[in-house]
Amino acid sequence: MMRNLAICLLILLSTLAKAQHISIKGTVMADTVPVSHVSVTISGTRLGTRTNASGYYEIRDVPAGNYRVTFSSVNYEQEKSAVTISSDKTVILNTNLKPFTSKLNEVVVTGVSRATTLRKNPVPIAVLSKTNLDQNISTNIIESIVKGVPGVNAVTTGPNISKPFIRGLGYNRVLTLYDGIRQEGQQWGDEHGIEIDPYGIGRVEVIKGPASLTYGSDALAGVINMIPFTQHDTVGFKGDFTSDYHTNNGMIGSSLGLYYKKSDWKYIFRATAKGAHDYRNNVDGYVYNSGFREVNLSAMARTDKKWGYTQIAATLYNNQQEIPDGSRDSLTRRFTKQVAEADNIKDRPIVPDNELRSYSIAPLTQSIKHYRVYSQSKFNVGEGSINAILGVQQNLRREYTHPTMVEQPALDIQLNTLNYEARYNLPIFSGFETTVGANGFYQTNRNKNATDLPIPDYNLFDIGTYLFVKKSFGKVDVSGGIRYDSRNIKWNDLYVGHDPQTGFGKQVQSNTPGANLQFPAFRHTYTGLSGSLGLTYNITDRLLLKANVARGYRAPNITEIGSNGLDPGAHIVYLGNRDFNPEFSLQQDVGFIAYLKNLDIVMEVFNNNINNYIYQAKLTDANGNPVVIVPGNSTYQYQQSKARLYGAEVTLNLHPEAIKWLSFNNSLAYVRGINKNEELIERSNGAAKYLPFIPPLHVRSELRGKLSGTYGIFSKIYAAVEADMYSAQDHFYALDNTETYTPGYTLINLSAGTAIKPKAAKTWFELFVQADNIFDKAYQSNLNRLKYFEYYTASPNGRSGIYNMGHNVSMKVVWHF
Repeated sequence: MMRNLAICLLILLSTLAKAQHISIKGTVMADTVPVSHVSVTISGTRLGTRTNASGYYEIRDVPAGNYRVTFSSVNYEQEKSAVTISSDKTVILNTNLKPFTSKLNEVVVTGVSRATTLRKNPVPIAVLSKTNLDQNISTNIIESIVKGVPGVNAVTTGPNISKPFIRGLGYNRVLTLYDGIRQEGQQWGDEHGIEIDPYGIGRVEVIKGPASLTYGSDALAGVINMIPFTQHDTVGFKGDFTSDYHTNNGMIGSSLGLYYKKSDWKYIFRATAKGAHDYRNNVDGYVYNSGFREVNLSAMARTDKKWGYTQIAATLYNNQQEIPDGSRDSLTRRFTKQVAEADNIKDRPIVPDNELRSYSIAPLTQSIKHYRVYSQSKFNVGEGSINAILGVQQNLRREYTHPTMVEQPALDIQLNTLNYEARYNLPIFSGFETTVGANGFYQTNRNKNATDLPIPDYNLFDIGTYLFVKKSFGKVDVSGGIRYDSRNIKWNDLYVGHDPQTGFGKQVQSNTPGANLQFPAFRHTYTGLSGSLGLTYNITDRLLLKANVARGYRAPNITEIGSNGLDPGAHIVYLGNRDFNPEFSLQQDVGFIAYLKNLDIVMEVFNNNINNYIYQAKLTDANGNPVVIVPGNSTYQYQQSKARLYGAEVTLNLHPEAIKWLSFNNSLAYVRGINKNEELIERSNGAAKYLPFIPPLHVRSELRGKLSGTYGIFSKIYAAVEADMYSAQDHFYALDNTETYTPGYTLINLSAGTAIKPKAAKTWFELFVQADNIFDKAYQSNLNRLKYFEYYTASPNGRSGIYNMGHNVSMKVVWHF
């Protein structure tokens, strides 16, 4: 009896063991890339799991039967597969996900406490992927963003110097972030760009407006967060090599990225180099001193554990950027170069042709170096989490403008910054997602071995605390919060005297004979309260209404309150005002979004009223004549008044279901900037009615064809033709010729690309070709600073200033291995 019972038990246990080992497993991919964090569930059961970093999943202990397995991810369309389990064998079920055609479910991380989807965020925000950036071929990352996001423009000083503007506001009103850490590189200036490697960026998130409470002062216009490319999650070694060439200025760029993952650790390294000679157009020919040479290095190590993650990273940026001054021969309009101090412009020699196409950097140049080391960590605490950021940056900027002493910098500034942040994401309670945090930075600026000192040595301490809350009420998502900022800035007396060895000025002690007090001591604390409240109404899954109201705050920057000297690279003497008050804005946004079967519609309308708006204008005397403090250089003085900016952005993308390979994409961006200083407007007979540096109406239309599927070794094939249209800008700050009328223009651009992957090959390629301004249109953007680089009141060809780049063909190859 006992023997028979034992045999029955063994048979039963054997059967149970076999049932317990029945499993479904496989790999989830998107094209050739594994997809992590995909939810895999079996309908009608409580069984499910998520894919790991390699896209692998396994569901164990599945009873026999017929099932439907569902694969879900916020960035991809849901996929369902039928499966039958009738034996003890493991079932292999692989799947390939398709990206969402609607961006409403795309996850964003900028400006919110936790990662959230676009549909739940009431703040106007745009996202550019790595694919978008690769297809928008440019000489710098800001120009790529301008091509992809309506409402974003750039003030430029040649091909490699671009400063972002959002809805007519720029400089340090736009907070530029690298991997969530604010970029501190003297962003208040015109004549240098953003110190970030364009090849190393995998994603860009753009917030329009002051509703980003988590970043604090200086985000009055919005935020541009550039997130490094770290998407290789496959265990083992991966890499990519990018090379591109531009025909107009001969720019050659190369970038090598290496990625290695083992267990819980990931390592990333990137090295980039690019260089160019002078660019050309059909009015100026080759524009002297517009070439550059740039080198970038970056590295990161990260570990992901059950308790959270931590990473440490470092970047190095080194740019040698030539400084154009626009001097020419008065008759031939050929460019000339300065060879002596305080020379007569009419006596300068003409630049030889071989120098215009040389990759060698001219003696009159600027050197910009930016070093950064930072760490980010997340610690899971129960149902909540703590995030911590700590970073150190150093920005070194030198300008060499002395032709007889090329090793002597005219400008030599060292800016050191310590960034910090800590925030606590509280456990979700009754649907409320709450975050409290504090962040800021400590900064020191020092003038080194310079002959010109436009700003003082200063110390700055900034701190802000914030509370952010979001919750969903059925179809309505609500979010908002409040923030308080405090910024203390101070400097001591700074004296300038004569250096008998160089014959120029230099910083001296107060008791030095002939010393002049250029920067009297100053100390002040600026404080501000900001906040936002917004909601999203989900009419349907693809039809949304959004509204947001936000109060922004910005403390005056160092040039606005402290400048008193020549910036040699800008050829401008800046004069600040230490009595300026902080800027406060009140902006309202209303948006309508529809992702329909054949059409995408995005419409955003905004109105922004700013108190204490600060801008720069040419300084004139009582007779209306320009004030000249340093011969050959203009003098600008900062002003402050009320202002209003209003406008709209509209996107209409037609993608007919009947012709799936074809799309017609259109965008419109409009902004008007009004100066509310009624007394000044009346005194100037209306010349001061508008704010300076406001972009005109911008319309972009693109007809694009894209083939799905694979054709031999080719896939992801596309081609496009684009019309990039700017209207004339006749609403400009005309007082004292600070700005002038800018005619409208239309540029026609072509682009094409494909992926190349032989069967069974482990490596593959992407090829992009782009032809900008194919008809070689001569034009000047109203945000091109070179437009005003002119020494003569009359020109033999009727043209003044320097024009933008002419016809340019760009070719880019990305090798994935």
